[in-house]
Amino acid sequence: MEYMSQEGYDKLVAELYQLENVEYPRVKEALVEARDKGDLSENYEYRAARREQSRLLGRIRFKQRVLEHARVIDMKRLKGDVVGLLSKVGLTNMANDSHMTYMIVSPHEANLVEKKISVKSPIACALLGRKVGDIVEVSVPAGIQRLRIDSITL
Repeated sequence: MEYMSQEGYDKLVAELYQLENVEYPRVKEALVEARDKGDLSENYEYRAARREQSRLLGRIRFKQRVLEHARVIDMKRLKGDVVGLLSKVGLTNMANDSHMTYMIVSPHEANLVEKKISVKSPIACALLGRKVGDIVEVSVPAGIQRLRIDSITL
């Protein structure tokens, strides 16, 4: 079961719609055109269209499985005093006194550019269940980081 925000769920539904109703018909049309060009054993366009169709069907099936097991979290039922899924956490790196804010989201919504980290990441795992003022030690590829939780918001 995958827990996610309403925004993440809606985004996945939109992606699936785009794949099924826009991209897949385009690939099917390319496959028909390539098939009409003759000998399939030496037809590069046909093989490329088949590969694209296979890749696209795999993505569609994956998105369908994710949505089948997805559960949207009711924001009203979340507690704002401890770090959990969909919490926005303000942190201070104790080594260099730098400040950062991350939102903890499902793996399908993770996007570092938007400052959204996966609940399965090492930092999020270390933060889960902690409160404001707690100092956590996180093992990251660069070594061990000590982070202080400054704020938690929903």
